[in-house]
Amino acid sequence: MSFERFIAKRFLPKDRNSYSGPLVGIATYSIALGVLVMIMAVSILRGFQSEIRHKVVGFGSHIVVTSYAMGNINETTPVSTARPEVQRITSTPGVKHLNFFASKGGMIKTDDQIHGIIFKGVDAGYDSSFFAENLQEGHLVQYQPDKPSNQVIVSRNIANKLQLSLGSKVRTYFWQGDSYRARAFEVCGIYNTDLTDFDEHYIIGDMRQVQRLNDWDSLQCDGYEILVDNFSHLEEVSQMVLAQLSYDLTLNTIIQQNPALFSWLDLLDSNIILIIIIMMMVCTVSIISALLIMIFEKTSTIGLLKALGSNNRSIRKIFLLKSSTIIASGILLGDAVAFLLCWIQHQFGIFRLDSNSYMMDTVPIDLNPVIFLSISIATLVVCLLALLIPTTYISHIHPAQSIKFD
Repeated sequence: MSFERFIAKRFLPKDRNSYSGPLVGIATYSIALGVLVMIMAVSILRGFQSEIRHKVVGFGSHIVVTSYAMGNINETTPVSTARPEVQRITSTPGVKHLNFFASKGGMIKTDDQIHGIIFKGVDAGYDSSFFAENLQEGHLVQYQPDKPSNQVIVSRNIANKLQLSLGSKVRTYFWQGDSYRARAFEVCGIYNTDLTDFDEHYIIGDMRQVQRLNDWDSLQCDGYEILVDNFSHLEEVSQMVLAQLSYDLTLNTIIQQNPALFSWLDLLDSNIILIIIIMMMVCTVSIISALLIMIFEKTSTIGLLKALGSNNRSIRKIFLLKSSTIIASGILLGDAVAFLLCWIQHQFGIFRLDSNSYMMDTVPIDLNPVIFLSISIATLVVCLLALLIPTTYISHIHPAQSIKFD
């Protein structure tokens, strides 16, 4: 054991009559509180961003490939599901899954209400995991090999407005040029995502219904929806997919389709940075105050150590070692409490939200070990760097004067 570590371990006994004793406790709990607030803030905001992205992607996928001549939701230019691009896209690194889809604008009519909708048609190979996890009642559309299914899943929002339930018959009308076509569907499931703009309009059914409405053959669709392995690599994957497309196809990412929403989510990062800066300041001020009191209280001891041959660097190291144990204790305490609170919320969803305002009904938590580790290391490094300033006072202490300081 080094001389500095030996002295540091015995330097500050837990004497409540000393000035530094209570202040060390205050500094420890202040650091713990700062770490707790930082971890909770980052975990909640990251969880919120992740949850919103997941829901928006669930409706529209990460990347959408359509015809370059795509018009509007009622009159679209179809693309073939048998194009050579399909195989090239599915083989692109970073691409997780490719779905075919076809959408059609229309309305649902009941005895006393009319409600505008977007009928999103998908096939049996569609990745329906998003709707499965948000399904509240019933089941997903069951596809039949010989004919289009007349089953649809509707949102809780639409079901409540139109007083629909499982098994209800839904009369729908779709625009076709200057006329319209009527179809009757059966509600087989009710989902809820709390994304009002989407829940308000989307119903999900068999893509073959849209193909019949548009007089398309079985190989025609609106386009391809592409899921990527990692959202952070969306831009790189989209560029690789774009390189595989012919001149008559165009590509849009989910960010390009919803620029306002994703700009708002990116703006939340500013809140995270602000919270971290404020809490780091609280931690550093607390530990600097504690260290200064320790130095003032041990002025005579510092003078004695200098008289015995210790240099400024060695004495500085003693105080830094002692301070690092205080910082580490506060960080570990903050980590433990933060993990407990995050785990409880993640498992049981105790704290609720107004889904109309926040697009989710519980406070989301991103229980990521990287968040805990990065905040803990950053707090330790920042606090230790901040301590280099008050320890310079040690060099101004003279043995002859300080030994009779008391």
